[in-house]
Amino acid sequence: MTPVRPRLRLYWLLIVAVLVTGCTPAPPHSTDTGALDLIELTIAQAHQALRSGQISCTELTQGYLQRIEAYDDPSGLNAIIHINPNALKRARQLDEKMAQQKSLQTLHCIPVILKDNFDTADMPTEAGSIAMRGSLPPDDAFMVQRLRAADAIVLAKSNMGEWAFSPQHTISSTHGETHNAYDLSRVPAGSSGGTASAIAANFGIIGMGTDTGNSIRGPASHLALVGLRSTLGATSRDGIVPLLSNRDVGGPLMRNVEDTAIVFNVLAGYDPADPLTAASIGRVKDDYTRYLHVDGLQGVRLGVLRQLYDTPTADFEILELMDRAIEDLRAAGAVIIDPFEIEDFEQLTAATGFCSRFRYDLRLYLRSLGEAAPIQSLAEVAARGAYLEHNAEAMQWAMNEDRDPGAHTPPCVDVQGDPRRKALLDAVLAAMDEAGVDALIYPTWSNPPRHIGDDDSPHGNNSPAIAPHTGQPAITVPMGFTEAGLPAGLQLLAQPFDEHKLLQYAYAYEQRTRHRRPPAGFPALR
Repeated sequence: MTPVRPRLRLYWLLIVAVLVTGCTPAPPHSTDTGALDLIELTIAQAHQALRSGQISCTELTQGYLQRIEAYDDPSGLNAIIHINPNALKRARQLDEKMAQQKSLQTLHCIPVILKDNFDTADMPTEAGSIAMRGSLPPDDAFMVQRLRAADAIVLAKSNMGEWAFSPQHTISSTHGETHNAYDLSRVPAGSSGGTASAIAANFGIIGMGTDTGNSIRGPASHLALVGLRSTLGATSRDGIVPLLSNRDVGGPLMRNVEDTAIVFNVLAGYDPADPLTAASIGRVKDDYTRYLHVDGLQGVRLGVLRQLYDTPTADFEILELMDRAIEDLRAAGAVIIDPFEIEDFEQLTAATGFCSRFRYDLRLYLRSLGEAAPIQSLAEVAARGAYLEHNAEAMQWAMNEDRDPGAHTPPCVDVQGDPRRKALLDAVLAAMDEAGVDALIYPTWSNPPRHIGDDDSPHGNNSPAIAPHTGQPAITVPMGFTEAGLPAGLQLLAQPFDEHKLLQYAYAYEQRTRHRRPPAGFPALR
């Protein structure tokens, strides 16, 4: 099939007074709204501007819509697929609310870019699949409900890899391929590459992606972002189109650690619709921002997992950046255990392969859509050939099983119910306890972003090795750029429900190194 990208609907043109449609670099001190520079704007900065009257919520929302219109299609980035038709209406409502109440909710007026597999009752949710074209869910995903309840504005949906199949690139059969905002000839990784490139290019403040093995952390690494894959059970999967629901996690892709902690405060916690989140009761923290300290690495013990990344195919520049990161962590007060080793690591990770349950999980999701479901099963997609040619192998794998995952041998279920996953978790935790380490560190990818169309050169994706199988939390934070200006990420992995520690360590490292910088091709508008 040939992917077709439809023109974005310009319903809001009558409201926007000035619309910039070119990509000519702007003067250094120009702004997007005339009142507030949106480049690298944080939640705190946006709220300060709103409180002071420097800008209204309507103007802030218009500013981001202008950036999307000016840059996404014209540059060929192809990150955004749907604009929320209710975004400006909601912004005006929030302006009225603020005028009446004189106070702001946690995410008041903060614009959100959602990956196309989060259910939204007011926008299509297509999971990157032509077979799901126009599918309108009956309600919002649990995470989307929480974001809206905190007064965030769902601004747009982002492109994603078809059915979230690929960690390498972001190509949908509905809207084509997303490019990397730092180099349009490169991939943004997958499958949350649309969200990652949109947030890197400052099309919004909050980015939401999903991670079955890589797809939050990989795109975050390739776009100089912070990406958090939380503990399985810390956040709800309800209303997210599944890939493998026993490994799926939704979460934030952000430009800084503080905003990541603020958003995670909103997302984390128990959802009666997702039984797995019962494990979060009593283990989720009240406020993750309390752990953000510039000296947060002092005395922290970090294990360098060279078993994972020190390979013949690893890129020398990424290895140099990793060595520099280790020295920066040590200078910040961390105790470095190098090398850190996990007994039988290669055998244990090889044994935890991603068992096939997509067909089963998708059928349950489609049932939740009721009579409005555009298809009833993955078999319909396969029979019609309604998928990208490069996903033929993934489709064949997905079609192999359509039975209760508990009936597999061994069971294709959660960590405690799958002996392969449990064995890896036990080995990782035992090694961490024996060495007394608080977290493990390694490059998120051992190689820089590939060129578009390159499926053969080494990719170096380290994210799928541990966290999706063991259910442990992991975070990636920018650790610098190659000589060609391509981003790289440092990943930290901790024990279950230790997100507060990951955020603490990542924040201290971020504040010391300040590696994040915006892509040059998406400056402030004139």
